[in-house]
Amino acid sequence: MSTISDLQGSLDAKRAQLAEVFNQAGPDLDFAKVTVIDGDTTAKVEHVRNLNAQIDDAAKQLEGFRALEGIREDNKAAGVVDKSGRALAATAAASAAAQNSAEPFTPKSLGELFVASPAYTGRDQRGNGNGPVARLDLGGRVSDMRATLFQTSAGYATETTRTGRVVENAQRPLQVIDLIPSGRTSQSAVVYMEETTFTNSAAETAEGGTFAESALALTQRSSTVQKVATFIPVTDEQLEDVDGIQSYLDNRLGFMLRQRLDSQILVGNGTAPNLRGINNVSGIQTQAKGADPTPDAIYKAMTLVRVTGRSIPSGIIINPTDWQDVKLLRTADGIYIWGNPADNAPDRIWGLNVALSDAQTLNTAVVGDFANYSELVMRRDVEIQISNSHSTFFIEGKQAVRADMRVALVWYRPTAFCTVTGI
Repeated sequence: MSTISDLQGSLDAKRAQLAEVFNQAGPDLDFAKVTVIDGDTTAKVEHVRNLNAQIDDAAKQLEGFRALEGIREDNKAAGVVDKSGRALAATAAASAAAQNSAEPFTPKSLGELFVASPAYTGRDQRGNGNGPVARLDLGGRVSDMRATLFQTSAGYATETTRTGRVVENAQRPLQVIDLIPSGRTSQSAVVYMEETTFTNSAAETAEGGTFAESALALTQRSSTVQKVATFIPVTDEQLEDVDGIQSYLDNRLGFMLRQRLDSQILVGNGTAPNLRGINNVSGIQTQAKGADPTPDAIYKAMTLVRVTGRSIPSGIIINPTDWQDVKLLRTADGIYIWGNPADNAPDRIWGLNVALSDAQTLNTAVVGDFANYSELVMRRDVEIQISNSHSTFFIEGKQAVRADMRVALVWYRPTAFCTVTGI
């Protein structure tokens, strides 16, 4: 009891000390007014934190000692131990003798043993939850209990409810579609004319002299609309019994189409029904990195786009692994060239936006005037349909959810783009 008393006194003293600190600080918590603690405001706040931690520790110790005292007092009341703490062996022996002379033993459950025990019959009838803990002495007869163990596998199974969150599979996001301007068509192909001959013979001419003849010629070009499509089978029950499953399938199928299109913009080989990606466009310019640093090679490609392609570069597409080498470039004394690593700056180089795509061929970047000389032309955007007419789906209770889109990809001026190789 002296220990509990000492702890309580120490706890009360620390609480009073902390209360005095806040009393002096006032409602504005101006710790400059506090005189019971030395030091500046930072030191006083640290002292308050330490004092609060000490109060918390003392309170926990006090709770522990009080719990132990309650158990000891309860054991006395139930007759489990005497005042000195010795086991009442004589009482236990008498109880065992009475059991041996009684009627044949009938196994009882743990609950039945508890209800018949002094621990239960002598409990506090007031039902005070803060009173001493009732303890059951089985008298060493554990084997007399019934053998069935009440547990999850043979008792009341636990109920677990899903949160409703769906963690989608990690997939390459859409990375370059937004770089390409989009348009629409109502036809099966995008047909346009490209000026392929431009001979400018304009010159100063003397009076009565002969005019120099110039020449122009145009060639018809065409980009065929292609279809990107997929489907997924699903049972009637899945569609009927799971809320939101139709929306989930629609969203994921639509994403699959756009992800494929995102890849085709870069590496499509142009053989029908494939689109022709920028890396496979005939007539595109090329700049080899050689011994140049990558930023230098990119700038030289921009110059080719400006001078030969007579265009204004609007963006760069590069593989994230290659861009990593650019971002980590440092001076000889270790200073990062492209900014402090702590800065959350957008990915840009030479003033141009950088589109990072792991679908882009490694070690090759593309610089170009995407804004003026490329176009993604939609004949029909993503369309979702569902039917049971596929194969034997009708008699099997299945549905085919299909998604498709029709699109053409046009590169109007190949020389407005330049690849940077050997990065």
